[in-house]
Amino acid sequence: MATSDAAAGFPVRGDRIASLDGLRAISIGLVLFGHLLGTSSFFLSLEANKHLALGELGVRVFFVISGFLITNLLLTELAATGRIHIGRFYLRRTFRIFPPYYVFILALALAELPRWIELAPGDLVHTLTYTSNYHATRSWNVGHTWSLSVEEQFYLLWPALLVLLGGRRAVWVAALFVLAAPLIRLGLWELTVSAREGVGHRFETVADSIAVGCVLSGARAWLHRQPLYRRVLGSQWLLLAPVVVVLSGALAQHPRIDFFVGFTLRNVLVALCIDRWVTDPSDRVGRVLNSRPFVFVGLISYSIYLWQQLFLNRYTASLSTSFPVNITLAVVAALASYYLVERPSLRLRQRVERVLFPGRAQGAAAGRTAPERRTLHAEAERPAPAS
Repeated sequence: MATSDAAAGFPVRGDRIASLDGLRAISIGLVLFGHLLGTSSFFLSLEANKHLALGELGVRVFFVISGFLITNLLLTELAATGRIHIGRFYLRRTFRIFPPYYVFILALALAELPRWIELAPGDLVHTLTYTSNYHATRSWNVGHTWSLSVEEQFYLLWPALLVLLGGRRAVWVAALFVLAAPLIRLGLWELTVSAREGVGHRFETVADSIAVGCVLSGARAWLHRQPLYRRVLGSQWLLLAPVVVVLSGALAQHPRIDFFVGFTLRNVLVALCIDRWVTDPSDRVGRVLNSRPFVFVGLISYSIYLWQQLFLNRYTASLSTSFPVNITLAVVAALASYYLVERPSLRLRQRVERVLFPGRAQGAAAGRTAPERRTLHAEAERPAPAS
């Protein structure tokens, strides 16, 4: 199995890192299946999710991908230019994330006026400010925004840490957090009963999933020079890792064990799977991940994640939340969001970048061997540069 040095880039398909859209498709598929369980007319009950925690697993995969890609983007810029342009980073995140998100929040607010949906007190304030991971009484309709809040908090902290400490020290801090997070979770669970409900959602109890991706990106070149790591990455036994990850969801029934061991086990195995199929996308699994259906689902996974929550609601029994109408409406809403909000926003972002950062924009467009790194939510395919 051929490995690639992180500094030399990744195998790419077009201008996208191979396999990652397919991995996003797997992630959003886990979320959808986990949320479909228990909905009206669906063929499986909610009981199945208690033993697998599929929705949480899907979010975890997104988190590891996010840490991996954002860190690679920032470290690549640091190595190439000697600095990280924070303004450009936040400009890109703003155009990428905010428009679809705030259109969704606006739709929620409008739908609540005629009482088509119910929101809990504080839902809109916490979703608007990306703090819903600290809002334990949030309603189902905004329940998924806790993970988007964790992501946004990561975007605020991690680039600043890289600028202040430099790449090597910041990656060491991420590694230390991975080691400390099990103790934080277990300590909060044992010592602060009132905080138990938020363990696994609040930033300090779940961001080690993102940190594992950061460590993988920062240490990848070194790891690929280690014979033992290369053997593990190329081993056929690694094909069992996804099975172990899914089955380990049963540890959720034993929170102390899960917080101390299960979370980290899943994070590490997910990171290994990402590195395996990013490094070598040519095996059977890699070919599936890079197939057109998987890539397309990965591309629209952010919009799917935003809108599925409204329709995959197991706590109501209306026609719009009954299977298969619910999954159909979720897909229709996601496609509308992708084509009417995401893609126009990304095109506008490119125009703004060309005005504000003309030299950087041209360099990025020309640098096919150092492609733009993506966030946990798939970016649209880059349109052709304007002539």
